[in-house]
Amino acid sequence: MKKTVMITGADRGVGFAMCRLFAEAGWQVFAGRFLDYWKELDGLKEEFPETLELISLDVSSTDSVQKAVLQVQEKTDCIDMLIHCAGIARADGDDALRKILQVNSVGALRVAESFLPVMRQGMKRLCFVSSEAGSITVAHRKDGYAYCMSKASLNMAVKLMFNELRPQGYTFRLYHPGWVNSYMGGDQKGTSGKYEPEDAARTAFQQFTEDRAWEDALVLTDVENQSWPF
Repeated sequence: MKKTVMITGADRGVGFAMCRLFAEAGWQVFAGRFLDYWKELDGLKEEFPETLELISLDVSSTDSVQKAVLQVQEKTDCIDMLIHCAGIARADGDDALRKILQVNSVGALRVAESFLPVMRQGMKRLCFVSSEAGSITVAHRKDGYAYCMSKASLNMAVKLMFNELRPQGYTFRLYHPGWVNSYMGGDQKGTSGKYEPEDAARTAFQQFTEDRAWEDALVLTDVENQSWPF
């Protein structure tokens, strides 16, 4: 039977690259789409009309997430893997911190809790794209408070989910993709990073799909297959 994956933040960057890899590998892919005006997913849908489903999704909105779950349930009764890749690095206005938290950390928890009912019979794997920016142990930055705080919050949320759900058979992946030339700052793709989205996505696909002998440990791993304290 074909495995199923739900990927948030699928419009572009690492999320989009992962959609392609999972579709090429024969998975049924549900791609969380936030940017209707960004058309790369439409092109991917044409390449994989039977394998890829586009799901409208704003991870900062409980209503949107719940509607996305219903959309997915119309197509399948089981999601094997959930990948939270949606993320932003900055936001405008006095409530910028709240906006970033709503996507990067609260959004991840919101999506995971909402999709759990359709994951109970499958592979039971929860995957989260985090960052070294959220590591308190190795914190070295002097700015970017909101982004760093959001990733530290994400790491704590994943650890608490791990404590609760690992005894129920769920497995977890916490992934640092490295400095990627992506769209975290807006519609203009970055150019000063070390990795392309496809590089980070390839390692993520490998780590997310392979089983580990040490599933009872939660470890932050990166694009070079190294581990980080978090």
